[in-house]
Amino acid sequence: MEHFLDTVETIPEGFGFPTLGGVHLIWLAVLGTFIAGSVILYRRLDAHRRQKLRRLYAALLLADELFKMICLTIGGNYLLKYLPVHLCSINIFVIAFHAWKPVRAVGDYLYFVCIPAAAAALLSPTWATLPFGNFMVWHSFTVHALLVAYPLMLTIGGDIRPTLRNIPRSLLVLAGLGCVALAVNLALDTNFMFLMYAEPGTPFVFFQEALGHYLIGFFVLIPAVLAVMMVPILLADARQKRAEKV
Repeated sequence: MEHFLDTVETIPEGFGFPTLGGVHLIWLAVLGTFIAGSVILYRRLDAHRRQKLRRLYAALLLADELFKMICLTIGGNYLLKYLPVHLCSINIFVIAFHAWKPVRAVGDYLYFVCIPAAAAALLSPTWATLPFGNFMVWHSFTVHALLVAYPLMLTIGGDIRPTLRNIPRSLLVLAGLGCVALAVNLALDTNFMFLMYAEPGTPFVFFQEALGHYLIGFFVLIPAVLAVMMVPILLADARQKRAEKV
């Protein structure tokens, strides 16, 4: 636990874990089990207990973010880059809002944006240079797992019903958040939502190296992600139409 309070800025070389290596795969297996268990549990609960579980997960997300802030402060490592302006950090507060006020548009946004963003972070962690026994590793894995679990269990449980016609509205919300992040980046010289440069460990590095500019990644990844997220909706619609014909 010698490096428990270190960050990617302070950790010496050689203490991290390889992406999709043993440590990473174990984390993914454990968190995948947690997410699947959350979905199964949610589907079995009545409306009242579902509400309690939604609010519990929202509280856990807020507590996880607070845990990060406290550890950064104790270690003297709270930099501007750790302000909650990255997409997944913002989504913590979006989920907290949704847990107490489940607005349809917010639910669609959580499905189309929050799930793939958090899943991508789990698959390509920017915190992989840190050791297993580090607060940021524990925070980053658990918070992103909760960000996947919350909207996924609500979607499969039928409380979030995303439709294709609501994709533009979700993208509009994403664009608005991007404008806020860009303004903060320009004011504070940060890289929230990876709008200023390709962060090591993210897929944007590939686009920077292969195609010459990381921003190309947004024009490739966003349509690709939306196409993937549309597949379950199309399959569900097709199944419903078949059932109506019987």
